[in-house]
This record gives sequence, C-alpha cells and structure tokens, in this order.
Amino acid sequence: MKIAIDAMGGDRAPQNVIEGAILAAREYKVNTIFVGQPEAIEQELKKHRNLSDIKYDIIPASQVIEMNEHPVEALRKKRDSSISVAARLIKSGDAEAVVSAGSTGAAMAAAKIILGPLRGIKRPAIATTLPNSNANVTVVIDAGANVDCDPVNLVEFAIMGQVYAEDILGNKPARVGLLSIGAEKTKGNKITFETYGLLSEAPINFIGNVEGRDVVNGTVDVVVCDGFVGNILLKIAEGMADMIMDAMRTEFSRNIIAQFSALLTKPTLRRFKKRFDYSEYGGAPLLGVKGTFIIAHGGSSANAIKNAVRVAKESVTQNVNAHIESKLDF
Repeated sequence: MKIAIDAMGGDRAPQNVIEGAILAAREYKVNTIFVGQPEAIEQELKKHRNLSDIKYDIIPASQVIEMNEHPVEALRKKRDSSISVAARLIKSGDAEAVVSAGSTGAAMAAAKIILGPLRGIKRPAIATTLPNSNANVTVVIDAGANVDCDPVNLVEFAIMGQVYAEDILGNKPARVGLLSIGAEKTKGNKITFETYGLLSEAPINFIGNVEGRDVVNGTVDVVVCDGFVGNILLKIAEGMADMIMDAMRTEFSRNIIAQFSALLTKPTLRRFKKRFDYSEYGGAPLLGVKGTFIIAHGGSSANAIKNAVRVAKESVTQNVNAHIESKLDF
C-alpha cells in the first residue's frame, strides 16, 4: 500500500512528519511517498541512518500553502504545492491515501477540487474522535469542514460516521445520535427537528437526540452536528483536557507529600494521560471524497503522524468509501 505524506505540512514539518512516517513504514509495512521540497526531505532522512528496511519515494513539490493563506485561492495559485501534488497522486492511482498536517482548509479544498465527492455525497465531513467514559471513543462529525448545513447534509454525515465507527473503530452496531439541546424529539432548532425525521428513516442505528454530556458519557458512538458546533465542541474538549492535566501537575508539585503521591500513582497517571492524548488517535479522516484523506493536527508529534498513517491504512483496507456509497442507496 502506497501512502503519500505531505512532508511540508504542519508546524514542525518536515522533521516530525518524516520521523512519524518512518515509524509508520516500519510498524505498518506501508510504502511511503514523501511529497515536498526534495532538499529539505533528504536532509531530514539523513538523520535516520539505516532506512534499508523501509520503502519510500520522494515526489518533488516546490510550493507550500501556509496556514494563513486562503485555501481555495492558494490552491489555485500554488498548483505545485505539496498538498496539491499529494492529492493528484491519489487521482492518478500512484497512491491510495494522503496524510497531511498542513492547513486543514487547503487539505479540504484539495480533496474536494482535485478528487471530488463520492457518489451521493454533497459535502464531505471531518470525523474526529473524543475519549469517553467507556474507555472508548466517540466520533464527532462534522468537526469543522462545513459551517452551515441542511438536514440532508447531516444525514450524510450520520451515515459516514456510522461506517467509520464500525469499520475502523470496531463499534458494531454503532449508535448514532443527533446533537441537540434535549433528548426529546421536539427539542432543538428547525434544522435538528427536520433532521430527526430524516435520520429515523435512514439505514443507520439512530437512537435519537443526544445532549452535550452524551459525547463523553459513552451512551452514543457517533454524534452528528454541523461543523460550526462540532469544531467548538472539539476545541472545548481539547482545552478541558489541557486544563485538567495542568491542574494535576500543579497539585502534585504543591509539596513533598503530593510529590511522593505522584510517584506512587505514576503508572495510573501515564495511562490517564494516554487516554486524552490526541496523538494516540492519529488524524481525522475527511469522509466523503474519492480517496482516503487523513487530516492531522498542525502541531502533530511524530507519534501522531505515525498513527495518522495507521488510520489511513485501515481506511483503505476496510474499503470505507465503498461501504459509505452502499449505505447511500436508500
């Protein structure tokens, strides 16, 4: 399996991106295609002495789309950007998936414009995961690709989210809930009320409306919402996780007794931290496009990139796109 890596995308590119891709190539036995400026890529590769056990290629791309650039305009002006070249590798059949930690907007634009949507999908969506109290994760879709949505869009998100939860996360049958301000079907705004009726007829395991607390209490496997709400939800969760970890560090360093307690509970604290570490979950797939496109966090560590490649491989292996298309024929 060949996976294209946007080597120039991310806050710590190409260093962390290349290191993570090398780790993934060894652990998951994938062929890696580094896309970007050859000199920068080769300079990083030289830091890893023995690469004889992995297969990789370098595809040159002279341009990089920066985080502050307008995605669509930058994509049109910079046709030789690393994300554009990587997307074209999928279209030509030279790669089966793309992983990028660069501009999320540029990645989405490249996927939509160069690859195009799946049959039956009007708007692709980002599916991200949040840890829940069942020592598992909950899929939130959409997490930021579409700010304004109509009920039909939300139904498509629900179908894609269930397929991802079942095929990649193994939550079968995945329980799908519509994010609202109350569990009753009459609660919510006009869009959620109309969406409720459509979801009740869709070929999914729809359990009804869910509230914000249901995202983390384990009562649902997939939470459906528009990208505006989903992205706010994701950022709040990230902020809360950071706040909890900072508070724990402060408390455990308060005095000698607290420091001793920290030593005794170190294995437990390590497991706790791992549950809330986004790098363990890899990247978020952009579902609904012709190809596998994984969007990683801009500040991704090497471990996060490695796991993003894992998600890409699993998505291709499980044929997620074909399953999504089959569910849309209702």
